[in-house]
Amino acid sequence: MKQHILSSKVMLCALCVALGAGSLAVYAENSRPTRLPMKLQLDAKPIDRDAANRVSFSPVVKKTAPSVVYVFSSKKVKNPVAQNPFFNDPMFRRFFGVPDDSDGGNNVSPRQPSQSVQQSLGSGVIITADGYILTNNHVVEGADEVKIAFGEPRKEFKAEVVGRDSKVDIAVLKIDASGLPAATLGDSDQLEVGDTVLAIGNPFGIGLTVTHGIVSAVGRGGLGIEDYEDFIQTDAPINPGNSGGALLDTQGRVIGINTAILSRSGGFNGVGFAIPVNLARSIAEQLVKTGRVERGFMGVNTQPVSADLATEFGVNHGALVTDVTPDSPADKAGFKSGDVIVKVDDTSIEDPRRLALAISRLAPGTEVKITFVRNGKTDTAKVALASLPSQSLAGGTNANAKDDGVLNGVTVGDLTYQTREQFHIPDEIKGALVTDVAADSASARAGLQEGDVILSLDRKPVKNADEAVKLSEKIKGPKVTVRIWREGGSRYLVVDESP
Repeated sequence: MKQHILSSKVMLCALCVALGAGSLAVYAENSRPTRLPMKLQLDAKPIDRDAANRVSFSPVVKKTAPSVVYVFSSKKVKNPVAQNPFFNDPMFRRFFGVPDDSDGGNNVSPRQPSQSVQQSLGSGVIITADGYILTNNHVVEGADEVKIAFGEPRKEFKAEVVGRDSKVDIAVLKIDASGLPAATLGDSDQLEVGDTVLAIGNPFGIGLTVTHGIVSAVGRGGLGIEDYEDFIQTDAPINPGNSGGALLDTQGRVIGINTAILSRSGGFNGVGFAIPVNLARSIAEQLVKTGRVERGFMGVNTQPVSADLATEFGVNHGALVTDVTPDSPADKAGFKSGDVIVKVDDTSIEDPRRLALAISRLAPGTEVKITFVRNGKTDTAKVALASLPSQSLAGGTNANAKDDGVLNGVTVGDLTYQTREQFHIPDEIKGALVTDVAADSASARAGLQEGDVILSLDRKPVKNADEAVKLSEKIKGPKVTVRIWREGGSRYLVVDESP
């Protein structure tokens, strides 16, 4: 089961049988099929919070349950025992009790196969009548095959992964079908703490299950589960297998996609998290349209306004600018270190996470009004957002990318206050942050993973992502020694990209 560790344990809600993290193909722009915009069913009317308590939610469930599906994914993986060369040594096999086949195979078990199939099970929500389905990225990440099942009698379809966004944990699937019972999407921005919600999914693979609770919190973040966190917290019981399922309001509208639980035991302990449907919908629309997600970029590093800093800067909330990226939109708009950003358009900014969310939800090229405090005085500036930089080392994950240099399939970014907080990276550590590693790459096989900081390549130091990219292009390979920082210490890896 895929999991993230907090002060206790956060379990991602997928039934995974040792399914490792992976990467599906990223379609090149010129090879993607042309797709029409999705025809979504939307309903943004507010709920009646003064209505009397309902005796039964049966009508709501009957309306929405047909839109929730089972998601099955599978992946072929190498058997680590079979791949280990030590297990081919007769003495090693005898010492560790591994059956020996040196006698020609008499009275011994056959060697383990070189590959096995790992299965994963989750949930999904039909969002269009012509077969688009919303689920979590971690439900289908790394899968070789994805299937969808729903209805009575049960119907099963092979699904195409249209696109994935690991930073928010959203994926869009497509099946070849029509006339499907598409769910109605509500407006998650109208949710309030205390609102009644229902969770529908396939926990533990036992079948479609409905649970009931309330919204415990909104805007929950800082958990270290995803890069961009704006979770709805609920006490409606959700469990492994619920991932990708629907969180509903009392009118049967989808207002969230169930994603994770906070648990010490692996079971539900009253704290579950769902991605707001407004955020999920915006990601899904981009994935269908272009196959990727483009996020706005302002170009500031920020930190929270602590009690001591609030006195010094004359504010009690906001994102305190520590650095401004040269030639970035923020630099061109005149922002300086020491400015405190308190609003983006009409959205109040309480802390750096809120600023990152507000900017990332906007498309590159969008002009926004930023309200900030400088030297105790409030001012505004117009900023035309750029595209969030994303740098791939030596070809990245683009199927048509030129395969030069080393560390193909690795994507890096610069260290910021937010990423240092997320991965617990000290200020003195300098280098390039690994933001993605293709599952089938030599780097992944060597042990490089998201959250590592590349300190040097071929024993030459790197200070930022740009240096890492340039140096990776100069190293001919096929082998390269990589020094990384991870979990409080540094280590060396050797990445061998030999055919």
